[in-house]
Amino acid sequence: MHAVILAGGYGKRLRPLTDDKPKPLIEVAGKPILEWQILHFKKFGVSSFIFLTGYKWEVLAEWVSKNEKRLGISAYFSIEEEPLGTGGALKKVKDILSNKNEFVVTNGDVVTNLDFSKMDVKESVATIALVPLKSPYGIVETRDDLITSFREKPVLENYMINAGVYMISPKIFDLLPDKGDIEKSTFPKLAEAGQLKGIKFKDVYWRSIDTLKDIEEASGELPQFITS
Repeated sequence: MHAVILAGGYGKRLRPLTDDKPKPLIEVAGKPILEWQILHFKKFGVSSFIFLTGYKWEVLAEWVSKNEKRLGISAYFSIEEEPLGTGGALKKVKDILSNKNEFVVTNGDVVTNLDFSKMDVKESVATIALVPLKSPYGIVETRDDLITSFREKPVLENYMINAGVYMISPKIFDLLPDKGDIEKSTFPKLAEAGQLKGIKFKDVYWRSIDTLKDIEEASGELPQFITS
């Protein structure tokens, strides 16, 4: 199976850390996000990686080439001359993946230990991993006008969000835009057609690294949940 890493974004909210490197190379708990992802995929036997790159692609390619042998992977790079969006970037590697079996896709800023082998596309074109929403704020619980308790940034089990990890069938290439995001263009169409599944993962670690605070908090959390 191939793993496709969406690694073409600018990472503007993480500047100045992304002034000289792409977001997936930001270090969390002593390793780049990208290395955490590779190590997790390898636990499931995935060793073939396709990196969809754009911003600072040379830096990412250099890091991968230096670590390819150590990590025991094979790598292919697709370079965007201009931003194509997640859908357009994926369509650009159609020739590599269209004649293969299903493949897994992940955003380049996500660290997780979810078991993507539980996802399949037997009755769908794509399957999205869903995780519970963690409130960015503390919750105040009340009874009438009285405050009864406080909950510090709880996980809201009844509200599921897109985890940025997808299992995809090659059938999707007929539905991808030349330019645009798969989440905004293709997935809504698949949902309307009943061809988009969502698998809920509730007892897993998941974090999107978007801010300096995310780096700080994830650096303390990751070693507990993801082992190399």
